[in-house]
Amino acid sequence: MAKRTGGAMHVATTTRRYKDRVYRTHLLRRSVREGDKVRKETLANLSHLPEEAIEALRRVLAGESLVGAEEAFTIRRSRPHGHVAAVWAQAKALGLAELLGRPCPQRDVALALIIARVCQPGSKLATTRWWTDTTLAADLGVDEVSTDGVYAAMDWLVERQAGIETALAGRHLTEGGLVLFDLSGSYVEGCHNELAARGYSRDGKRGKAQITYGLVTDVEGRPVAVEVFPGDTGDPRTFTAAVAKVRDRFGLDEVVMVGDRGMITQTRIDDLAELPGAGWITALRAPAIKRLAAQGAIQLSLFDETDLAEITHPDYPAERLIACRNPALAVERARKRVELLAATDTELDKIAAAVAAGRLKDAGKIGVRVGKAINRYKMAKHYRLTIDEATFSYTHDHDAIEAEAALDGIYVVRTSVTADRLNPGEVVEAYKRLRLVEAQFRSLKTVDLHLRPIHHRLADRVRAHVLICMLAAYLTWHLRRAWAPMCFTDEDPPDRREDPVTKAHRSPAATTKASTATTTTGQPAHSHQSLLDHLATLTRNHTTFGDTDAVIDKLSEPTPTQRRAFDLLNTPIPTKLT
Repeated sequence: MAKRTGGAMHVATTTRRYKDRVYRTHLLRRSVREGDKVRKETLANLSHLPEEAIEALRRVLAGESLVGAEEAFTIRRSRPHGHVAAVWAQAKALGLAELLGRPCPQRDVALALIIARVCQPGSKLATTRWWTDTTLAADLGVDEVSTDGVYAAMDWLVERQAGIETALAGRHLTEGGLVLFDLSGSYVEGCHNELAARGYSRDGKRGKAQITYGLVTDVEGRPVAVEVFPGDTGDPRTFTAAVAKVRDRFGLDEVVMVGDRGMITQTRIDDLAELPGAGWITALRAPAIKRLAAQGAIQLSLFDETDLAEITHPDYPAERLIACRNPALAVERARKRVELLAATDTELDKIAAAVAAGRLKDAGKIGVRVGKAINRYKMAKHYRLTIDEATFSYTHDHDAIEAEAALDGIYVVRTSVTADRLNPGEVVEAYKRLRLVEAQFRSLKTVDLHLRPIHHRLADRVRAHVLICMLAAYLTWHLRRAWAPMCFTDEDPPDRREDPVTKAHRSPAATTKASTATTTTGQPAHSHQSLLDHLATLTRNHTTFGDTDAVIDKLSEPTPTQRRAFDLLNTPIPTKLT
C-alpha cells in the first residue's frame, strides 16, 4: 500500500449551469499524496457561508495574514480643513496673495492671518495656537511661526498698505463713480497704545480710550481702503484724509464722495469746491432743516403727491436739496418721543416728590438733579422748568413739541452733483447706500471679524491689525455673495428701488427663506458663521496602515452641503492649500 501524506488546504469553487440558472459550490479541499499520485480530498462544503467568510478563508489558506478592520489602519491625526480651504480658495480666486506682495515667508504669514481672521477671529497668540490645529499652518508653512514672526509679518504688511489699497481701488472704483466713506472706532485695552485717546465712543464704552478708523468702500459696500486715526479725531478731519487718498493716491480726479451729515461739514464742502471734479452727497443737520421750515422752504404740502421734492434756497447756492418725508419714520419718531417724555416725567416726578417732602432743598442742588434727569433722554428742549429754594415744578413746552412733530420723518439730502448725472431719487439712494458701510462696520466689529478690542501698543501694529481685518472683510464680502443661495442672505436685492425714501425690504424669496429657515432648494438655510462651522467638519486625516511605513493624507467624505459650498465658489475641494 502506497504511503499517504497530507498537503495544503484550499478553497475550490466549481460552477455549473442548469437551464437558465448558475450554481456555484465552494468546497474546502486538501491535497493528499499517495505514492506518486496527488488527489483532492473534500473536507467540507462551504457554500452556506457568507461570501465574505469564504473569501477570508480563501486568503488565510493562501498564506495571507488578516487583521480586524480597527487594526488595519491608524488615523494619526485629523485636522479641520474645509473652512480654511474654502476661504483660501476665495482668496486665490481674488488674487489676494499677489495683492499682498511677492512670495516670501512674511507674505505667507500675512495671508494666514487674514484667512484665520475670517475663520476664527482671535488674538495673535490664540491664532498661532488655532491654526496649527487646522490644515492652514502646515499647508502655508507657518506651523513653526511664533508671535514674533507674526509681528514681523504685520510690520511687513503695513509697509505695503498703500500699494494694496491702490490695487483694490483700481479694481473697484471708477472715474466719476460713487465712493462711500464713514468713520467708526473701537476701544483699546491697556494704557500704552500710541494712538489711543478719549473721544466719542461708538462702542458705548465709557472711560475707555479708543482709536478711530475711516473705511472707504465702493458703491456696493465692498471694502477698498482703511485709515487709522487717534481716538479723539473728529469726523471732518478723517473725511479730508479720505478725499486726499482717493484723489492723490488712487488717481481719481472725477469722484463723488458720499458721507453722513457729521462728516461732510460746510468747511469740508468749501474745501471740496476748490477741487475740480470732486463732488459730494450728504444731508442737512436738524437745526438747518428747522431753519428751512421756519423760512417756508419746507412745507408738508411738498409731500402731498410724492415723498420727495427737490428745492432750492439762497443759503445753499450751487447745491441741490432733496427734501424727503418717510411716513413710517414719522410714526416711529412720534412714538419714541412719547416714550422718552413719559420716562423723563417719571424722573422729574421723583424729584418733585423729594422737594415737596423736604428731602431736597437748595435751588442749586435741585437744578443739578433736574439737569441730569432731562438730559438723560435728551428731552430738555421740550420742558419749561420752575426752580427755587424749596419748590420745583415743570410743564411740557407744547410749542416746541409741535414744532418738532411737524418735521417728523423729514430729512434733506444735499449734493453738488448736477441733475444730468443723478436725478433726485438717485441722489437719495446714493446717500442711503451709507448703510452698506455701516454693515461693514458691524461685520468688522461684532458679526464676523471681531476687530475690537485693540490690544496692540505700537501705532503701526494697530494699523496692521485694522488692515488685516479690512482685508478679511473684503474676503467675507465675496464669500457672502457666493454663498447667498445657501444662507439667509438676500440673493436678489433690487439694484434700484422704485421709492428710495421708504425703508428697504427684502425680496420675496429672501422673506420666504427667513420665515421657513430653508433655501429655495429645500435645504436648511445657514448663517455665514454656521456654514463655516459645518465646513470645518470636513477633515484631512493622516493615516498609516498596519505596521508598515505607508502613510496617506485623505479627506473625509464631503457632505452635500460642503460640496455645494465649494461648487458655489467654482472650485473643486482642494486636498491641500498650495
